[in-house]
Amino acid sequence: MAELGLYEAMSTTRAVRRLRPDPIPDDVLRRVIQAACWAPTGGNRQPWRVIAVRDPGKKKRLRDLYFPRWDAYEAAARANVARMPEALRAPETRMIDAARHLAENLDRAPVILVFCFNPQGMAITDAKLGRPSVVGGGSVYPSVQNALLACRAEGLGCVLTTLLCQDEPEVKSLLGIPEGWGTCAFVPIGYPASKGHGKLSRRPPEKVAYLDAWEKPLFA
Repeated sequence: MAELGLYEAMSTTRAVRRLRPDPIPDDVLRRVIQAACWAPTGGNRQPWRVIAVRDPGKKKRLRDLYFPRWDAYEAAARANVARMPEALRAPETRMIDAARHLAENLDRAPVILVFCFNPQGMAITDAKLGRPSVVGGGSVYPSVQNALLACRAEGLGCVLTTLLCQDEPEVKSLLGIPEGWGTCAFVPIGYPASKGHGKLSRRPPEKVAYLDAWEKPLFA
């Protein structure tokens, strides 16, 4: 496989939700996890761990927990699409259809990466600001992103999901996750069953970057 450039990887790593059940070789999976290990963390403490779930029974249990969460979410998502202008409905509907396929077939993904975190190893500097705390994620989610980019480089499809965080007690019991640790990301990975990765649709820098003050354009 030809080596993929960093910018190409970042600009083409889509959420791939239709996966083949073909096994992932250990050397490929190790490279994906190695990429996660290279990510920066506060104080270089690496307060995260990842469980690669391959066991069919455990994947089935994760699927059984995930599907009702998706089913409830999907109803609201389709109602939102119905209120959109007709020209915008098709791509949103395709995305929802793919997400439903994932929910129905989560257990068929050859590996589900379950990322865990320990808040005792994080400097959560926004804990008392009276809003949802996000700073602690800076010591975990770069590792998840590195894993996603490595999957792209290895020709694997992948998608970051968080719905199962709502079922954390059951997940912790299923996977033997110890007290003091939480779950923050579930990433089913496998070889794409359809088109896989490709060009992304995102806001450009002109829409998100400011100079010195809010909404003062950085780029003309």
